[in-house]
Amino acid sequence: MNAAEPLTPIEQDPVKRLLAVVRLLVMEVHPGSSAAQTVGLDSILDRELGLDSLSRVELFARLEREFDMDLPENLLSEAQTPGDFLGAILTRAGVARAQPTSPAVLPGQDAATGIPDTVHTLAEALAWQAGQHGQRIHIHLHAEAGVIEPISYQTLYREAQAVAVGLRRSGLKPGQTAALMLPTGRDFFCAFAGILLAGGVPVPIYPPTRLGQLEEHLLRQKGILNNAEAAALITVAEGKRVARLLKAQVPTIRHVTTAAEVAGDPDDFRAPRLAAQDTAFLQYTSGSTGNPKGVVLTHANLLANIRAMRTALDVTPQDVFVSWLPLYHDMGLIGAWLGALCCGYPLAIMSPLAFLTKPSRWLKAIHMHRGTISAAPNFAYELCAAQISGQDLEGLDLSSWRLALNGAEPVSPDTIERFAARFARAGFRREAMLPVYGLAESTVGVAFPPPGRGPVIDRVHREPFASGGSAVPAAEHDLDVLQFVCCGAALPGHQLRIADDTGRTLPERVEGHLQFKGPSATSGYHRNPDETARMKRGEWLDSGDLAYLANGEVYITGRTKDLIIRAGRNLYPYELEYAIGNLPDMRKGCVAVFGSRAPHTATERLVVVAETKQRHPAKREALRRQINALATEVIGSPPDEIVLAPPHSVLKTSSGKIRRTAMRERFERGTIGKEPAQSWRRLARLRLSGLTARSRRSLRSLAEGLYAFYAASVATVLCVMTWLIVLLLPSGGAGYRVAHLAARTLFRACALSPRVSGLAHLRAESPTILVSNHSSYLDGIVLCAVLPGWPRFTVKGEFERHWVMGPFLKKLGAHFVERFAVDKSVADAQRLTNRVEARESVVFFPEGTFRRPPGLLPFRLGAFSAAVRSQAAILPIAIQGTRAVLPDGNWLPRHGRISVTICPPIAPEGDDFHAALALRGAARAAILRHLDEPDIVEPTETALTAPQRQE
Repeated sequence: MNAAEPLTPIEQDPVKRLLAVVRLLVMEVHPGSSAAQTVGLDSILDRELGLDSLSRVELFARLEREFDMDLPENLLSEAQTPGDFLGAILTRAGVARAQPTSPAVLPGQDAATGIPDTVHTLAEALAWQAGQHGQRIHIHLHAEAGVIEPISYQTLYREAQAVAVGLRRSGLKPGQTAALMLPTGRDFFCAFAGILLAGGVPVPIYPPTRLGQLEEHLLRQKGILNNAEAAALITVAEGKRVARLLKAQVPTIRHVTTAAEVAGDPDDFRAPRLAAQDTAFLQYTSGSTGNPKGVVLTHANLLANIRAMRTALDVTPQDVFVSWLPLYHDMGLIGAWLGALCCGYPLAIMSPLAFLTKPSRWLKAIHMHRGTISAAPNFAYELCAAQISGQDLEGLDLSSWRLALNGAEPVSPDTIERFAARFARAGFRREAMLPVYGLAESTVGVAFPPPGRGPVIDRVHREPFASGGSAVPAAEHDLDVLQFVCCGAALPGHQLRIADDTGRTLPERVEGHLQFKGPSATSGYHRNPDETARMKRGEWLDSGDLAYLANGEVYITGRTKDLIIRAGRNLYPYELEYAIGNLPDMRKGCVAVFGSRAPHTATERLVVVAETKQRHPAKREALRRQINALATEVIGSPPDEIVLAPPHSVLKTSSGKIRRTAMRERFERGTIGKEPAQSWRRLARLRLSGLTARSRRSLRSLAEGLYAFYAASVATVLCVMTWLIVLLLPSGGAGYRVAHLAARTLFRACALSPRVSGLAHLRAESPTILVSNHSSYLDGIVLCAVLPGWPRFTVKGEFERHWVMGPFLKKLGAHFVERFAVDKSVADAQRLTNRVEARESVVFFPEGTFRRPPGLLPFRLGAFSAAVRSQAAILPIAIQGTRAVLPDGNWLPRHGRISVTICPPIAPEGDDFHAALALRGAARAAILRHLDEPDIVEPTETALTAPQRQE
């Protein structure tokens, strides 16, 4: 086809009809996926749209009905894109001239707004920008001494490639985590992007500021890094000594290095295969050592959120973003930097310390770069209004600033008015102020107001709101009112609701729990199923905030928990309480941390009340400094008030919990009636604990190595013996019985015997199709060990020709299926249907493949099509634990727990394509309920078309 001439309106009609059919089918086959939004004539049916062989047969039939024509049968095996179908349709319709396989701009793609929608990962986004706009300045980095360092897309890409090469050579594998303990600077950008390009998962954490804060900082980071299972740590050269102490506390860390030390030759870079549903990075919202909360954000989450924010704010490459926000926080990392990367506008950035020490630097940078977008928490606007002098206002021009996003902590109406009035003479327009709402669990953005409208303040009567949560509008002359700031409506493609404690949706202007859903929503917290379960409310996620809706827009009113939001970071009180309680001279468990609204500014103050027996004035002052430094380390800013109280001042419940609300009331009424250890002692203590940890780790590694050698030896002997015996036996059930016994012996000898539940659901008298999740090479052996009778496994066709596996699997009665040729796949599906009708029980791994990172991949339709054709029940099986015992890429097993849950059978309700889809959805949901793994919904190349590893 020739792309020289555009389609005429008459000729475009088939294009629209064709794409509508394809889009609808993708939505049905992969509900919840964003693939349907990117359907174009050049979209690859299997790799990009996730349409397997049977789905393509359905597409073929639908297109014949839509265009009322018989299409050539060879299209089933030869068509790779919708454009291939279009050519055949136009030919059959008698259109003489050739048509292009793709419009100049694909549907859903806007060439003027940064990366196209065909880009599915952050690594692809950086590569695309480097290829298309390599010499364009991406970042204006405000370094020390007023130096501004330009970084182009090409420069960042090359330096990131160098880091990626070094990380891969040092042993970082795709899917493994690597931590960054770096300040705002060139190294952070290159290291973060380099981890992505290496296929790793970045974990940004903030670096220590002073040696005196070392112990508490390491305790905090220890919890995060152990939860993340970080394999590497990249830090500044000055921090390597500190980081090595941290390495001793975190067994998984193999390398502590700097960005410069790890860099290799960028010409050696080879891009790994990444998919939209792969984890892009972990954003930790709570760093307590006991229960870190790392939000899992996929590439799909990030790009969906950035694109939705781009649409809501009408962003173009002509915008300029100016930021001082820390890069270890979602608002600075995603909202500022990654948004700039994907939308194509330049980013001017300085360190948070540069802003905090002199707030005018932020506004002067907006003036210098003619910034159009900037974002900050409420306290930053309050700080500017209060501290920037009239002299600093001289010559300041803020007229270019069209989007002043105010979020990440409660927005004060008074702050809005003070800031707007204070900087009106500098050209700032009140209409530019945009109070917004977001949280890391929805990537970053959740709700935005329309640009240019200006802030909307809702005044409601105090009494009905305080007593019943009813936001009754107050008249202008009413005095006893509460004021709440409108944060806008949900981002495009996302939804918000207000629910009561039972999960019932509340009407507008009634306060309740703010819940959300959409393509930006996380699948959960990394390795923290308890917190993940607490957040989920069916298909909704609970934000932990209280709010109400009015005219479809959200007004935040408070927090469900005693959560304190300070300087753009979420802080759970027990996090800082725990850290302060571990200081010398403090009474552990007798510290209360809470927020108290300042009477004049309405900005929330951070208050620390800590019990101590220390009475010496100098030592008490030193203790205050220690708490100040520790709070700065933990939450990014010092407390506003520190009260050193005598013993028994902190109020507790009968069960020993801190009564924070009561403490707040006592503080506001004014009725609240360590010497730090020397640095060498801290270092000695850390080194001693590190030595102990290393010793324990060495012993554990030795035990694991001995076990792996033993288990591998047993497996090798049993496999060889079983292979020989099965080949000598006649075809039939005898071979499976031998394999069944050998598998049970293997697991028993290795102390890995699976815990099985639901065996009663297996019924020998009726044909059954068994479908199981697939996470390890062990899965087939596990099912062979636990399934009685003689089930037949479906195996990829390539194994039939393998000289070792082929004869063995044939003796076991395995069914070989073709994966790539559509016509053969359809024939195989019919053959399997016939075997089920002949009362065979057939085992499928409908994911078709597995990978190292956890997550249930999309299911292929073959098993479910056979079920509806034969009207056989589906028996879902959930296997848990094999991914940990024998992960992808590892041939030495680890000891662990394996469980197999056989779910109740699910009968098909119908015999058509939609019945197969429904059956697949029900089976997949049943398996997910018994897995502690996220749901991977995107039809990606890795998930759907990577080589199968069925045993």
